[in-house]
Formats: sequence, C-alpha cells, structure tokens
Amino acid sequence: MKKDVLVVMGSKSDKTVMSAAEKVLKKFGVPYDIIISSAHRNPEKTRKIARETIKKGYKVIIAGAGYAAHLAGVIASGTTLPVIGVPLASSPLGGLDALYSTIQMPSGVPVACMGIGESGAKNAAIFAVEILALENKKYRKKIEDMRKEWNM
Repeated sequence: MKKDVLVVMGSKSDKTVMSAAEKVLKKFGVPYDIIISSAHRNPEKTRKIARETIKKGYKVIIAGAGYAAHLAGVIASGTTLPVIGVPLASSPLGGLDALYSTIQMPSGVPVACMGIGESGAKNAAIFAVEILALENKKYRKKIEDMRKEWNM
C-alpha cells in the first residue's frame, strides 16, 4: 500500500518529539512511513530518499531535525512535493538554530516551517492532512470534525 506522508528525521533521538506527528497521522488514518536519515552524516542517502519520494507515491513530506537542521532543505531540493520542516530543540541554542536553518530557505526551494518541538510536530501532521484534504474528502471531513471538537 502506498503511503501518503513520509516522515523523515535526522536521528533516532528525534523520534521522541516526532512521535507527536506520528500520533496525529494515526488519529486521522493517514498512511505514512518513517525514515531516519541525516543530511549531515549521510547526505547521499538523504538525497536519494528525496529523489524517490514521487515514484514511491508520497504526497507530503514532514522533516524534523535539530542543530543546523539542513534536513528539510535537502529533502526539498530533491523533490517537488510539499515539505514541512519541524525544528527540534536538540542543541544548546534550544532549537533557534534549527528554526533559522529550516525557515531561511533560498528562493525556489520552499519549506513550510512549524514551531520548535512537539507542538511543531503535531502542527506539521495536521498541516499535512490539510494538504491531503485538498483532494481527499475523507481527510477534509476529519479536519472539519477536529475543529468542531476544538470549538474553532
């Protein structure tokens, strides 16, 4: 079965925070895959993952990383799919370095950027579902129901 969302994180230690995105995707019934690949420690693997996303049927990518956080940008440079970056607070700078690295992309290589940490991971997953809802009425209904539940 093809998965709609690819969640990529830079290291195993990022799983603690990125599991928040996973929980949201499960709640909405969105099929997803998780891959660990560092843009710094294994750039070739990361570029290959990005190049293969469309062929594998993904529609949206969530990329979470800390420190210099080049992961979302490297992924975005290798695909035309929407990429949502989640900066993680894994450095002594509390995630500000990851935030700036994720949000300050050069023109032509856009990355949507969420907040730092767990709330950013949750919002990335919700945003991914909203993107999928453009063509999927089931996801749109679930988003509408969630907002009613939250009295939005």
